[in-house]
Amino acid sequence: MTDEKIIDSADATAVAAAPAPRRRMSKWELYSKRFMRNKPAVVGVFIFIALVLFAIIGPLVARYDHIELDFLNIGTPPSAEHWFGTTSAGNDTFAQVAIGLQRSLLIALIVSIGTTVLSALVGTAAAYFGGLVERTTLLVIHFLMVIPVFLILSLVSNDAGGDWRVISLIMVLTGWFFPARVIWTVSLSLREREYVHAARYMGVPGMKIVMRHLLPNIGSLLVINFTLGVVTAVMTETGLSFLGFGVKIPDVSLGSLIGSGANTITSAPWLFYFPAGALTLLTVSMALIADGLRDALDPTSAAGGRA
Repeated sequence: MTDEKIIDSADATAVAAAPAPRRRMSKWELYSKRFMRNKPAVVGVFIFIALVLFAIIGPLVARYDHIELDFLNIGTPPSAEHWFGTTSAGNDTFAQVAIGLQRSLLIALIVSIGTTVLSALVGTAAAYFGGLVERTTLLVIHFLMVIPVFLILSLVSNDAGGDWRVISLIMVLTGWFFPARVIWTVSLSLREREYVHAARYMGVPGMKIVMRHLLPNIGSLLVINFTLGVVTAVMTETGLSFLGFGVKIPDVSLGSLIGSGANTITSAPWLFYFPAGALTLLTVSMALIADGLRDALDPTSAAGGRA
């Protein structure tokens, strides 16, 4: 065998033994890996999924409707027939908790989506356009921040008869300016980036620059705001309903159930503990998910580990 053949054979062996080039990990794969390393956040996801399934399937498997009365079981504790017991009027508590959780989740998702979208558009637009638009927007935001929001929510929802649609709309209209102020602050540095200046010099319309360049670069902040917004909306709705200004009979929510169950916590504790337990699991799960998302989306955080 000649020297050339020996060299060619050695090169071929080295090439075959060389490891294959690793596929470049996408941004979302990186975020997913960092999120999955956060065990409490994963637990929070499973708890939230279980609560959503309970809110969807619970009313279907319940033996009684949430407004149906069982006059043979009035104020009875949990049993084989009524898994979560009954109220003093004979309502099935299991069906009420499932419907109440469903209503609270629906309100929370609508409010969180609405406030996130509205605050993102207002905050980034004010930061990008600057000048009179920025000054006017900040003036409106600072004025709204000193208004007693909870009092307005109480008055409007009480006048609307506890309609959850009206409650959701008012919560969106009175809850966007706090996150908008934060988003405006973050967007101030983004408007000075080179790609923003380049798009402006190329004649790209202002709102298109906001939608294409500013909003995608604060996506992690918007995700966290949305997750925390769910918790805030649930707690706000619960507080309103607990005080009697929120969702009213025959409709129910976790807040209204907790409010009515607090009056009978010594004589019929199941009326309080089951909706309170569902509310606690919901808020804890969303807090864990928000914490995991913050660590996964923050490149400076060491909690998510290394990819």
